[in-house]
Amino acid sequence: MIASQYLSRREFLKLSALAAGGLFLDIPSVEIPEEKDFGQVIGRGRITSQAIYRYQEPSFRSLRQGMLKRDEIIELYEEIDSSNGPAHNPRWYRLRDGWIHSAYLQRVDGARLNLTPLEGVPEQGLLAEVTVPITRSYQPIRKDRWAPLYYLYFQSLHWITGIETGLDGNIWYRLKDDLLNVPSFVPSAHLSPVPWQELSPISPEIPDDEKRIEVSIEEQTLTAYEAESLVFQTKVSTGLHSDGPTPNGIPTDTPTGHFRVQTKMPSRHMGNGELTDEFGAYELLGVPWVCFFHKDGIALHGTYWHDNFGRQMSHGCVNMRIEDAKWIYRWTSPVVARHEWYHRDWGTRLVIR
Repeated sequence: MIASQYLSRREFLKLSALAAGGLFLDIPSVEIPEEKDFGQVIGRGRITSQAIYRYQEPSFRSLRQGMLKRDEIIELYEEIDSSNGPAHNPRWYRLRDGWIHSAYLQRVDGARLNLTPLEGVPEQGLLAEVTVPITRSYQPIRKDRWAPLYYLYFQSLHWITGIETGLDGNIWYRLKDDLLNVPSFVPSAHLSPVPWQELSPISPEIPDDEKRIEVSIEEQTLTAYEAESLVFQTKVSTGLHSDGPTPNGIPTDTPTGHFRVQTKMPSRHMGNGELTDEFGAYELLGVPWVCFFHKDGIALHGTYWHDNFGRQMSHGCVNMRIEDAKWIYRWTSPVVARHEWYHRDWGTRLVIR
């Protein structure tokens, strides 16, 4: 059993400030504002876009009152479905001062610190989840100096390959990037192993030729069937339309047709594949519950950088809520064994219309 501690408001604010700082050995003290009574907090969220507006009322036609920037951690006091829409996603949140739309907010209500570090790691590595709103990975450049690397976010998944004492005297986990094969280090309190029971297959007694997935681009939905019985349905975000050639030559439209899930990975580094500490770089670390189905690397997968399902948002993949992607990952074939970083085989049918 790994002891954990859910974060107070002050700890949330401090973690947010620390993540935005520089080297962990030289972080200035963080001033926390005094508590004031703004009503009952129903949750907390992280801003996922470069910047979003705060509005006087829950409507894009309302007066703008200010701006919130990426990775700010904010308290939420009310959640409503606004009659002002937008229709595909009418969910808005009340803040201390004004309202924000939910499209670029990641809920981080369950964030926690993990107070008891692991005693060992299997040779194949151990899959773990980030349990704080934001953390930072570091890369050793000398025995006495570590340089900041990627930002890692709540509910992203990563492979722990070792345990070491950091320059601060605390326990850190060594991670291995599945794309670049580069090691980095993260505080052990910021990661928690994924229990194997949570990865067990769903409906394994159903023959795989009776399972199929249908994605509707027009309706932005994914539906799963066992024979002719609907067993799962959710909103998704498919690819944005490409008007012309893209930098990598791969269209951003989600392809239509008949496919099979071919390669599954519980965690994948997506993006440009650059080794960088740049804040705005297009590097998505630890994308969870990935089911590849197309030769161009297009997949179904969980998404922690937006919550705007029901509208086209992606570079071609089918974006899903993390809990929905996890269900599909467990329900489809091929089945990925406990310590496999990936498994490739001819799997569950997928139709995109």
